[in-house]
Amino acid sequence: MPMSDKSSYSSEDIEVKVSIMLGSTNLRVYQLLRLGRGAVVELDRNVNDDVDIYANNVLIGHGEVIVTDDDNIGISVTKTRP
Repeated sequence: MPMSDKSSYSSEDIEVKVSIMLGSTNLRVYQLLRLGRGAVVELDRNVNDDVDIYANNVLIGHGEVIVTDDDNIGISVTKTRP
């Protein structure tokens, strides 16, 4: 029996979830429940530290937070992992 033609695809058709981690912290449940508008959660990074770039929850690089010409937040990639 002949094999059916495999569907062809290109890398342009594959979606990847990209997320950026600014930092992290540990909170107790009661602290989490007390958070409200205006609350500040201190993270484990300094303002000039690189952020982590993840693709499908896999660390792929690092970057710097920037403001785009349209006043959106963006990431300038500074390092990629092999």
